[in-house]
Amino acid sequence: MDVDVVGEAVGEPEPLPPALTDPLEDYLRELRLRRGLSPHTLRAYRTDLIGLLTHLAGRGVLDLAEVDLRDLRGWLAAQQAAGRARTTLQRRSAAVHGFFRWAEQTGRLSRDPSAALRSPRPHRRLPATLSQVEAVQLLDDALAVAREEDGPVGLRDVALLEVLYATGVRVAELCGLDTADVDRDRGVLRVFGKGAKERSVPVGRPALVAVDTWLARGRPSLAVPASGSALFVGERGGRLDPRVVRRIVHRALRMVDGAPDLGPHGLRHAMATHLLEGGADLRSVQEMLGHASLATTQIYTHVTDERLRSAYLQAHPRA
Repeated sequence: MDVDVVGEAVGEPEPLPPALTDPLEDYLRELRLRRGLSPHTLRAYRTDLIGLLTHLAGRGVLDLAEVDLRDLRGWLAAQQAAGRARTTLQRRSAAVHGFFRWAEQTGRLSRDPSAALRSPRPHRRLPATLSQVEAVQLLDDALAVAREEDGPVGLRDVALLEVLYATGVRVAELCGLDTADVDRDRGVLRVFGKGAKERSVPVGRPALVAVDTWLARGRPSLAVPASGSALFVGERGGRLDPRVVRRIVHRALRMVDGAPDLGPHGLRHAMATHLLEGGADLRSVQEMLGHASLATTQIYTHVTDERLRSAYLQAHPRA
């Protein structure tokens, strides 16, 4: 097997020794069963850790007990030299820390060789977002199209756009919603987020009206027995696929003059930013978004600060 400078296999890879792969499979099983991580997250962990193990095997390290800090630093340095983004290095470093910490805690290793491993701090970039005017235009345009076409797909698209902007849920969370997750009396959605953690997210009246219209006039035309209890379904009746949601959002954004092409996560950014601009406190926004750490939510305060500064520079006579 040939290995490039980043420790990733080139051509047809040779199988890794069981002394490396068996602990990895045990670790991934632990993450799936005990922490309830999504298949997407598990694939990311597997890809990152296989990259490391392939790098190690290519340099003659064939057992976890042989790994030391120098090996891990060499792997990380090679990736940095190859131009990997800081966020990628940070993610891969976190995956390695978790894996070796688990190996030590479960007695597979006598020490954690990653304990002193450091990775470059990622740059905190301000996420692009929609203005409040652009968000309203996006939803108004989608509603106009739905009225013109007068079909179930248009009603569905309006409802999901309204829900995305009203609640800031992730695409996977949106697609996982069931009809019973809409609590009209309390005005909330029951959402299952990362790690199968449940939270209640407030949802505004326009979104509830759009959902009820979709359920009454749109969903019955598309639903089939395989639809089950899915709130949003595709044209063939199955639970709506996240890829379809992304296409819907991109298409809707193209209708708004000057709006950045953000995708569904852009509506999540817009919801958080507009809440903070309207005076919502950071802790409440954190709970609505389902962020485990307040530090993740604080990026949106940077967005609002930047907008305030921009407005100040444009308007103040002595700015």
